[in-house]
Amino acid sequence: MIGGPGVGKGTQCANLVRDFGFVHLSAGDLLRAEQERPGSQYGDLIRSYIKEGKIVPMEVTIALLENAMLASGQTRFLIDGFPRKMDQALKFEESVVPSKFTLYFECPEEVMLQRLIKRGETSGRDDDNIESIKKRFKTFTETSYPVVEYYSKKGKVHTVSCVEAPDVVYGKVKVIFDKLFSENN
Repeated sequence: MIGGPGVGKGTQCANLVRDFGFVHLSAGDLLRAEQERPGSQYGDLIRSYIKEGKIVPMEVTIALLENAMLASGQTRFLIDGFPRKMDQALKFEESVVPSKFTLYFECPEEVMLQRLIKRGETSGRDDDNIESIKKRFKTFTETSYPVVEYYSKKGKVHTVSCVEAPDVVYGKVKVIFDKLFSENN
């Protein structure tokens, strides 16, 4: 699941978990939890990267994702917010598992900005402030969008516009998942 910050990946993943039984792993949530875990060797490093809107080193993120996947005991995962760079995509597929498909949530920056500012009023997240948000947009455009292009060339990308209300967006997402994961497939 790839899309800019505030595009609604978490909201859509929650619906997919409910309707299709996937395990939802948010790279960002795993990183935020790790930075708060007492005794974490990566806590300060993660905190500084997140505050600067930078991408945490892939070894840390991949290890957290792989551990969460193994701990779940399941085989179907929605990984949101990852991979965010080409090297992450290649390393994850080489060392953990190949991606079956990529769902790309497309949304104009102005819409994402409004959503993130609103979320920041109650989220308590260090990166839901205007300075971090702008850095996150730049990072997404420069480093994450090439991942979408890479998977698109492999025929693995399904694009959904996220401008409309979450339930309308989910209607579009559900059609894709019904085709990909119906009991006949």
